Amino acid sequence: MAKIIAVANQKGGVGKTTTSTNLAACLAEKKKKVLLVDIDPQGNATSGLGIEKHDLENTIYELLLGECSFEDCLVETEFDRLSILPANENLAGAEIELISIEGREYLMKNILKKVGEKFDYVIIDCPPSLNMLTVNAMTSADSVLVPIQCEYYALEGLSQLMYTIELIKKRLNPDLYIEGVVFTMHDSRTNLSLQVIDNVKNNLKQKIFKTIIPRNVRLAEAPSFGLPINKYDSRSSGSFAYKKLAEEVIAESRKNR
Repeated sequence: MAKIIAVANQKGGVGKTTTSTNLAACLAEKKKKVLLVDIDPQGNATSGLGIEKHDLENTIYELLLGECSFEDCLVETEFDRLSILPANENLAGAEIELISIEGREYLMKNILKKVGEKFDYVIIDCPPSLNMLTVNAMTSADSVLVPIQCEYYALEGLSQLMYTIELIKKRLNPDLYIEGVVFTMHDSRTNLSLQVIDNVKNNLKQKIFKTIIPRNVRLAEAPSFGLPINKYDSRSSGSFAYKKLAEEVIAESRKNR
């Protein structure tokens, strides 16, 4: 069965989509069959893999509302072993549409449990808010991976995220656990990044990945070319970091089996 990882942090600009797309691509490069699920209405994970999101007839929005099948929604990317359930701005209306649906917290779970044997990993790119889409992701996930940027306000809002995770664990998904925290946008030239890392380690009693994602120009450029970093510049520090993160995730999966 696939291991399902929700990449979540309600704070915007922490490298969540960058982490989702590049982790998915690097897991695929390591011979794993990967499904990336884009449930952010901005659809950046979709366009970041070279898919023209505005031309799509079926997206995760139609799939959640039962207007298309999983097969109709699934897009095979040009990268080996990497598929995506894409999103575009239509998804912004999902919050209102889902209000009247019974069992709305389990829609994603019901979709993914039918396809679990087709993939090794499912990576869900959550929106930067703790809304019904994020709840759906966490209800269907085995674990939550939390990207935190190496900046002064790194811990801001994290207590709310941890509270939400605990609430979902208590009421909707008792097996949910935190995969780990990954530091992003690290600048080795500043003392601030090191102070933030120490601060988080001292205040957050969660697993922290050894891999730290650097602030890297090539990482920032890659989405505009519709490529994950391992295809855009495999020798960049960003590519090296996400490959190491993929190795850590695989090692953690083996441990938990």
